Amino acid sequence: MKAPKNQQDVVLVVDDSVDSIRMISDVLEESDMTVLIALEGSQAITITQNITPDIILMDAIMPNMDGFETCRTLKENPKLIDVPIVFMTGLTDTEHVVMGLKSGGVDYITKPINAAELIARMQVHLTNARMTQSARQALDAAGQNLFACSPSGEILWATPRVHQLLAPFMDDSAENSLAEQLKQWLSHQPQSGHKLKVSSSDTLAVEFLTFVDNKEYLLRLTDAPSAENHTDLLRQQFTVTQREADVLLWIANGKTNREIAQILEMSPRTVNKHLEQIFKKLGVENRTSAAAMAIRALAERS
Repeated sequence: MKAPKNQQDVVLVVDDSVDSIRMISDVLEESDMTVLIALEGSQAITITQNITPDIILMDAIMPNMDGFETCRTLKENPKLIDVPIVFMTGLTDTEHVVMGLKSGGVDYITKPINAAELIARMQVHLTNARMTQSARQALDAAGQNLFACSPSGEILWATPRVHQLLAPFMDDSAENSLAEQLKQWLSHQPQSGHKLKVSSSDTLAVEFLTFVDNKEYLLRLTDAPSAENHTDLLRQQFTVTQREADVLLWIANGKTNREIAQILEMSPRTVNKHLEQIFKKLGVENRTSAAAMAIRALAERS
């Protein structure tokens, strides 16, 4: 949901202290903001399932679910990815500040709250969030399905359309999660234009664009080429058999020998025999080098 028709900023205050909530609510309402209240983390999660606030003020220390865990859970909701979360805490130790920022917070303010400082910081983060949201909506409108991830495969940001398309594949607990696929693929240092088929999807692929500031990979979500086209390309490029091309394709997609055996309905021992022949024909010594060559060949011919 968007802000009310009067365009007041909607602020969700998460704090187990009634006195603190009362004081903060008075300050925010005097600044013409609409205030939503949650007395614990689970309430905040429930509220945000139906309402998307413009900004969240989060108490760090609460019973049951503390602010850090609540923040991490909230940030799993695609609708809240651009909503700034500001921690309110009496804890000034570096450890707790780092915990807040690592869990998804953008800032922290120490208690007792200084009203003028609170409003000033909120306005900065609200302005930044609106600029970010506008940029991503513009990318969506232009058909640019862009997103960024860390070297570990964690998605750092994405346009709204990408969030919608990837939502079914975002279960990190799955054996072959999207994060794990991205991590393995990126470890091969793909070049611009290289593509990875999302293994759980018949229609989606990820295209590598560039590595930004030595900390995040810029990627694009695209349509996935058919596996038949890919195996034919590998077979012609490296003069391998059809079955060897099948194995090589799945190596390039980050699959283990056991997974390849299940997909191709053969024994792991047969997969190993195919790998031995693949290494000889490609002139490499390990699967990492073979995967890198296959990824490069697929990107150059795509």
